[in-house]
Amino acid sequence: MKKFFTLLLLSFCFFANAQQRYELNSGWLCANIKDVNSNGNQISNQSFSLNNWITATVPGTVLTTLLNNKKIPDPFYGMNNERIADVYKTGNDYYTYWFVKDFDERAVGNEQVWLQFRGINYKADIFLNGKKVNPNVIEGMHLRNQFNITKMLSANGKNRLAVIVHPPDVVGNPNGGQGGDGTIAKGLTTQYTAGWDWIQPIRDRNTGIWDKVTIEKTQSINIQNPHVITLVPGKRLADGKQKPATVKVSIEVENPTNKTVAGTLQYTLAGQTIQKPVSIRANQNIEIAFPDLTLQNPKLWWPSGYGAQFLYDAQIKFVSNATTLDQENLKIGVRQIDNIWNDQTKSMGVYVNGQKIFIKGGNWIISDAMLRFTDARYDAEVRYHKDMNLNLIRIWGGAILERPEFYNACDKYGLLVFQDFWFSGDCNGRWIDPMKKDDQWTRRKYPDNHNLVLTAIEDQVKMIRNHASLAFWCGGNEITPPEDILQPLKNDILPRLDGTRILFDFSNSDEMSYNTIGGNGDGPYGIQNPRSFWANKTFPYNSEVGSVGVGDYETLEKFIPEKNMIAPQFEEKPDSVWDYHKYIGYDEYISPYGKAKDVKDFAMKAQLVNYDQYRALMEGFSSHMWEWYTGSIIWKTQNPWTALRGQMYDYYLDPNACLYGLRKGSEPLHVMMNPVDSMVNLVNNGFKTLNNLMIQAKAYDMDGKEYLSTQVFNSIGPSSVRKLFPLTGFLKKLDKKEGVFVSLRILDEKQQILSDNFYWLAGKDGAYKGLQKIKSVSPTIVAVEKVKGKVLVTLNNAKNNPVAFFNRIALIDAVSGKRILPAFYDDNYVSVPPGESKTITVEYTGNQKTALEVYGWNVERKRVEVN
Repeated sequence: MKKFFTLLLLSFCFFANAQQRYELNSGWLCANIKDVNSNGNQISNQSFSLNNWITATVPGTVLTTLLNNKKIPDPFYGMNNERIADVYKTGNDYYTYWFVKDFDERAVGNEQVWLQFRGINYKADIFLNGKKVNPNVIEGMHLRNQFNITKMLSANGKNRLAVIVHPPDVVGNPNGGQGGDGTIAKGLTTQYTAGWDWIQPIRDRNTGIWDKVTIEKTQSINIQNPHVITLVPGKRLADGKQKPATVKVSIEVENPTNKTVAGTLQYTLAGQTIQKPVSIRANQNIEIAFPDLTLQNPKLWWPSGYGAQFLYDAQIKFVSNATTLDQENLKIGVRQIDNIWNDQTKSMGVYVNGQKIFIKGGNWIISDAMLRFTDARYDAEVRYHKDMNLNLIRIWGGAILERPEFYNACDKYGLLVFQDFWFSGDCNGRWIDPMKKDDQWTRRKYPDNHNLVLTAIEDQVKMIRNHASLAFWCGGNEITPPEDILQPLKNDILPRLDGTRILFDFSNSDEMSYNTIGGNGDGPYGIQNPRSFWANKTFPYNSEVGSVGVGDYETLEKFIPEKNMIAPQFEEKPDSVWDYHKYIGYDEYISPYGKAKDVKDFAMKAQLVNYDQYRALMEGFSSHMWEWYTGSIIWKTQNPWTALRGQMYDYYLDPNACLYGLRKGSEPLHVMMNPVDSMVNLVNNGFKTLNNLMIQAKAYDMDGKEYLSTQVFNSIGPSSVRKLFPLTGFLKKLDKKEGVFVSLRILDEKQQILSDNFYWLAGKDGAYKGLQKIKSVSPTIVAVEKVKGKVLVTLNNAKNNPVAFFNRIALIDAVSGKRILPAFYDDNYVSVPPGESKTITVEYTGNQKTALEVYGWNVERKRVEVN
């Protein structure tokens, strides 16, 4: 009995440590290669002096390290980026650095110690305790590398790791073209770093140990790269009892020792355990498939707006003689994604768990242009996309395959992901381009090392394939990879390593969205008359369509110097800093609100344009759901740099009116007015028929006088749009007005508001003269925080007032007065009719004392204390 308990205790102790994994994310030092006259064997020796080396940021880039050591100015501010040396002019040695990390570790008994790099850009050699770790030079940004370092660890447990990292061999001339002169694409790295129309060049081209460095300890078995497939047949609803689903699991098992290891491979999911006896030969690495698991009454994973995002916890173990030799933990979303061609629209239709999903997406570049990724930032950015009522994010091909932490957030919030591989029409030769060094035929063959690309694709597919949110693969942005990459990708790699997701050859290919209109198959990108989104048919599943995105005054203050805070004027060249930060002109769209008096006035009027643009965009696409379109993906919803275009929130995570206009236009259940014919439309993205809906339409003049138009009951079927009634006659009576407000609402049987949409209409001449004359109001504002992290803000407008129009609520630190970022508002830029009130919920994290700033078009800026 004593022996039994001793064995049990030993087994428990090892189980607790069976999967020891930790990051080497602090305590790194670095030095430029020109300042070090020793080799890696010498530097990785504990006796080598590191005096005068500087603190390094790992994971991170060389530029991040230099910034954190105050050796360069912030490249995101003003024109500071011009003060930083570019690797194209300096030569690669300028950004070639040694990185050194001392750490404690040793192997006991059968323990195996693994050193894992999740991403190095671009070439590297690794040394540990005076010996070289990698037999061949590491090359390629998009590739994981793992090494068994058990035998290289020092006997006393004191170890030194030294890594030399070189920039890409060809860094490209940042000549102002898309991807500079295009040659950045000769290597397997981020193309945007040579500059694009939304970013200036990143001077070190993201050189560095840019992703996580991890130590993992196992026993004599290492299990890795699990593969999980879930099959959910039939057409499901989000609630109620479910028919069974099938789960298929396989895993790679490696035995790095010189002895055969026998045991049981098992995984546990939803209280069920599937086991398989296995025997792994010495130095063998093999993939093993489990028997299928039938999951009764499964809890399903749905895209945002359609149902819950349930995630099961799963454990995969290798057990031998009652000892867990290794264990992997993962989360599994049970769902099935299918694609069925829509003959009506001539585009691909997306189905999740058998239900047709109208795609409302946003294009994503990368979280931070200098690769400063955090779980919290990923979570906030993806949550903003959920808050916009979007259900998809497309990862653009000039950047990266996104990190598991990004996918964790998408799994959590229900955002489907459309993942491009590393190609773009600009760098890879789709068009004639005088800015490019090489001709189209040469660029068409980029990158130079095709075998490296195929190796990286295999590795990165394994890294992210288990995420429920990952929905589609795409060969590249606006162009396919070279044929000897595309065909293996299409016919071997994805069928073998995934087998469940469609691959679009490129982002606007005919197999995704058949182009009957001409042009390149995407866009337009500038400001458009809101009527055009409703009236003009475009590509039936548009991978890129968008508009502007200047933030408000507080955003501009963060990166534009005071002397450059000059309001852009129509038909005038903008200030140099605005131009450097890629400003797109708001042109004549500001003028109807009156010429901008200063930057504050411009920023406020820009928000009116922002809101109107993105609400109209998604309303227009939704109005032709299944008739013209199966979806739309906005270019673009976020910025990894302080650019002045294409963003629903700024680099600092401060939202602007684009976000709330898009949120409104993308509501799952939505009432809206066609600006072309004044027809009221009702949209239902849900799976069920909705009955007894009260549709209410009102109008207000600039004095606040109310005109009741109509109030009718109606119903709408699942996943459909319905035209209800025109407001033409009603609005015609107000033709002599200098603009009016229109309020549309859906109420349920309990008179609760299900959708609330508020338009402002110009006068006959297209100008908002009434808005320019509207009287100021001072609504009563109360802010209460009953639960920490959640503030309820109520705006009450007196009965005889005009509309309190377009109010921005901003949560601030009560001491510093600075905005708390990120903060999440369930509505913003809100208008309150006379005699009504609106309550907005604001969520944030932190322990600081909070207050609010509220200001609007005709509401003076006011600070409100939170009770």
